[in-house]
Order: sequence, then C-alpha cells, then structure tokens
Amino acid sequence: MSVTTSPNRLALPKLHPARDSLYHELHARPFPVIGSPVRVSHLALLLDEDDKQADFDHLCELCHRYGVNPPSSQENSFYQQLGDLKVRWERHLEFVTYTFIRSGKSEEAFAQPALSLLPADWLENIPGQLVAGLHLEVQAAEDKPLDREELADCFEGQRLVSGRLMEGAATLWSAFRLHGDGCGRILLHNHELNDNQAGRLILRVLELETYRLMALLGARPARDLAPILRQLDQQLANIITRLSVTEGLEDERRLLGELTIMAAQIERHSADTISRFSATQAYYQLVMRRLDELKESENVPNFTLKAFFARRLTPAANTCESTSRRLEDLAARIERAGDLIRTRVDLKLEEQNRRLLASMNRRSRVQLRMQETVEGLSIAAISYYGVSLLGYLFGALEPLGLPINVNVAKAAAVPLVVGSVWWVTRRIKKFIVEASDPEREGHRSGSEER
Repeated sequence: MSVTTSPNRLALPKLHPARDSLYHELHARPFPVIGSPVRVSHLALLLDEDDKQADFDHLCELCHRYGVNPPSSQENSFYQQLGDLKVRWERHLEFVTYTFIRSGKSEEAFAQPALSLLPADWLENIPGQLVAGLHLEVQAAEDKPLDREELADCFEGQRLVSGRLMEGAATLWSAFRLHGDGCGRILLHNHELNDNQAGRLILRVLELETYRLMALLGARPARDLAPILRQLDQQLANIITRLSVTEGLEDERRLLGELTIMAAQIERHSADTISRFSATQAYYQLVMRRLDELKESENVPNFTLKAFFARRLTPAANTCESTSRRLEDLAARIERAGDLIRTRVDLKLEEQNRRLLASMNRRSRVQLRMQETVEGLSIAAISYYGVSLLGYLFGALEPLGLPINVNVAKAAAVPLVVGSVWWVTRRIKKFIVEASDPEREGHRSGSEER
C-alpha cells in the first residue's frame, strides 16, 4: 500500500503523544531580552491546589483588561507586552512568579517601580500567599554610579551587600531585607553587558532571591520541631530504661502501647514536614547553582554574595536536613525498641505456653493411668458378673440330669470369660480411637473411594 506524504514532511513512525511537549519543554522559559536602564518588579506567590486555577484565571483577566490574548491552560510560562509593561508569568510546582518589566529609569531609584502601573484592585487580589516581592532597577553603563549617601537613601540606610558579577561586567547592591513598601530592593549597574546578557543576569538574580526565600520556608518548621523531638527522644530513653527493669507481661504491653503512640507522632510529623524539608534542599542547591552562574569576582575587599549566602542560608538548610535525619533516626529507634519488647513478650508467651503444655501432658498421663485402672476394674467386674450368669446356667442344667459340678464349671469358665471380656473391650477401644482420628478417617474414606 502506498503512503502519500506532503512534500515538506517525511513519513514517520507512530508519534509519542508527548513528543511535541518534549521539544517545547527546552524552550518553555526563554531568557528575556532586556535593555538598560530598566525597572523590574518580581512577585513569587505560594499556591495550593485550589489556588492554581484561580491564579490562571486572574492572569487571563489582566490580559483581557489590556486587550491581549491570554495563554492556553497548558502553558507554564507566558511573556507578553501590556501597554508600557512587559509581564512574564511562570508556573512552578508549588509557586507562581510574576515579573513586570518597565523600560527607562525614574529620577529617584525605586520611586516609581513597575508595579505602580498595574491596576491596584488586580494586584491586591492575586491568589496565593506572597513570599518574594522585589523591585530591581538596572542602570545603564553611561549612568553615573551612585555614591555611598545615595545608596543609603535608596536602601533606607540598611546595611548593603555588593558583588561584581559576570566577571566584573555588572555590579549589584542589595540589603536583602524588606523596605518601607513591603518589598526587597536590588540595584544593578550594567557596565558592559548587551541586552541578551543583561536579560539572563536579571533572570538569575530574580531566581536567586525567589529560591532563597523558598528555601527558608523550611527553617521555621525545623525550629518548631526541635523541642518536640527532644521530648520524644527523652521519652524513648525513659522507656528503654524501664524496659531493662520490667519483668511483668502487662508492663511490657503498656510500654509497647506507649511506643506505638510515639511512632504515630513521628509519622505525623514526618508527613507534615518531609515535602517541605525536601523542597528546602532542592531550593538550596538551586541558590548555590545560581550563585555560580553569576560568575562573581572574588578578589574584592567586600563581603561577596556567595560568602553572604553561604553564611546565612547554609545553616538553615543544614537545620532542615539534620531535623529530617533526626526524624528518620528516631523512627528507626522506636521501631527497634518495639521489636525488642515484642520479642520479650513473645518469649514469655512461649514460656507460658510451654508450661501449659507440660501441665496438660501431666494431666493426660494421670488420666491415662486412671483410665487404664478403671478399664482393668471394668474387665474384672464384667467378668465377675459373666461368671455369675454362667453359674446360674450351670445350676439350671444339673436338675436336667447332666452330671455337672457347678463350682468346677464356673472355675473352668473364668479364664474364658475374662479373655472374652478383655478382647471385646480392646476391640471397642480400638474402634473408638480410630473413629476419633481424622487422619485415619480420611485414609479410610480414600480407600473406600478407590
């Protein structure tokens, strides 16, 4: 059968349903091209599952206000011109980011950020919880660098951290703190970067601030969990100490119940924090990677950005990691203690069962001896009555003229009667035993079927 193809398309095998998205994924979040000077406002909002659709609808509403086409529901990134603003929207696993770009500069740094052009009602009603809010301004190469007093005014007198980025092609200043408008501030002076390089640098700086704050979300749960884990650790130590001096089965069962309650608490804390602690480690790695990508010059007298983040962020990430390991260690110790108690309980139950079986064996032997005694007495009693009945028979034959000595006949009949009674008793006992044995019964039924 011939296959007809278009002149520009080859005949291909059956395509995977995700093939187009796989090609698109590599270009889903392209670096923006941003000229200097420019003002950028960046928002990162934490979303739950109910907020994700509401956030997408809110973005579509903004597009309708400015008369532009909204993104499709399958898109994870969106870049569009909205009047004098450019908006860059990105949807991540647990948060969403809005980046608003406004060309040009204001007379005073951070006086007119890009957010000031957005409708106030739309801005206030963005779904989710705001984590990162940042204003970033980029000065062009021909702009005069700000002196110490001007920098102090821009950052409201807060202590600054600076760094020479991209091998000295740009300089960054920031306090990495919140300011009077409720947002952070970063000032970049572009010395010799082109628009493509500047766009990549701006995006990396924004990601650095976003991932830094997202990583720190796990620090407070780790600190709140520390005293609880200390209490559980001490409680476990007390249980182990009590176990070493406990002998009663009921006390060990009580200790096992306490361990079960502790294990349930550990599992609940692990379920509440494991995703947050794992995210902290992932965001921390991203922060360190973005710092490497900034290519900061290290031969400067000031405190570098990498050293600043390593000193301030690394302890929080290590705290989350150690708390996660402590949860796992405590859960393993509780499990080992529970296994030890269960083993002791099982051993004591086995000892009790062994004693019970030994007692039952003794009673069975006694009952067997009694049964044999009763059986012997029964044979004697039945034989006695049997011989007595034969005596009546022999006595009735003597008047008939038969020369029978009744006493001699009774004496001669004693062995025969005793033997007969013994044989009949054994046969009845054997029949009863075979009838009560299921294995023999099954074997006999199988023989009958064959």
